[in-house]
Amino acid sequence: MRLDVTLVVLLAAVLHAVWNALVKAVPDQLAAFALLGLTSFLASAVAVPFVAAPAAASRGFLALSVALHVGYELFLMGSYRAGDLSQVYPLARGSAPLLVAGAATVVADERLGPAQLAGVALVSVGLASLAAGKGRPDRRERRALLLALATGACIAAYTISDGLGARRSGTPLGYVVWLSLGYGPVIAAYAVLARRRRFLAAARRRWRVGALAGLCSMLAYGLVLWAQTQGALAAVAALRESSVVIAAVLGTLVLHEPFGRLRVVASALVAAGIVALNLPG
Repeated sequence: MRLDVTLVVLLAAVLHAVWNALVKAVPDQLAAFALLGLTSFLASAVAVPFVAAPAAASRGFLALSVALHVGYELFLMGSYRAGDLSQVYPLARGSAPLLVAGAATVVADERLGPAQLAGVALVSVGLASLAAGKGRPDRRERRALLLALATGACIAAYTISDGLGARRSGTPLGYVVWLSLGYGPVIAAYAVLARRRRFLAAARRRWRVGALAGLCSMLAYGLVLWAQTQGALAAVAALRESSVVIAAVLGTLVLHEPFGRLRVVASALVAAGIVALNLPG
């Protein structure tokens, strides 16, 4: 992978971990995700006249990805209500490549080589450590774990859909803009309809955080999609998941979540396993 592509993917990883930390720090998760989506939508609406529209061949993938991104945000929002950033984020991000590897083995009859098997083992140990923590998870933690795994399933699905869609779009930037136009306002519309006064009050207090998170989210994903058009999908996906370690560190140092050292080590195992999963043969 070229140096410029590597640096872009690493920047995207940092931005992705940062926006997740920002929304997790907001007590009202619905307001946080609504503001994030609304910011992405407004930024995309401003950008529409200045970017090329995605090619027709990509629009089926685009429609599928809109639905998957809405599901992703709903599951992630639920998991952040029930669990910690340093636990939920690495679980969600780490389970996605594990699910992809398992699906490839079952559906496509692909055999995993020694490096991939080592990657599966590392990711599995890391995820098990994150799930167990320092004891058996209670009911609230089990809910967070299940929602994190559902988030990972959405990530696995939209990663494939967006990777294929961006390559067919002819314009990764245009693809991201149209994608944000599609899913950005959904949670915001729900927040307004379901709890208008409470949402508007929370939005007035937290709009700066929500706006910053939305801009980081859009930029992070746009950088990744651009990188996917420049380098191998597997290599980009593996490097991007360095964000799991960054998120664990942010959860420990910034949000003061418990079991920090254990979760940072577990997240490092997950990240190492993801890299091994994407090694050739």
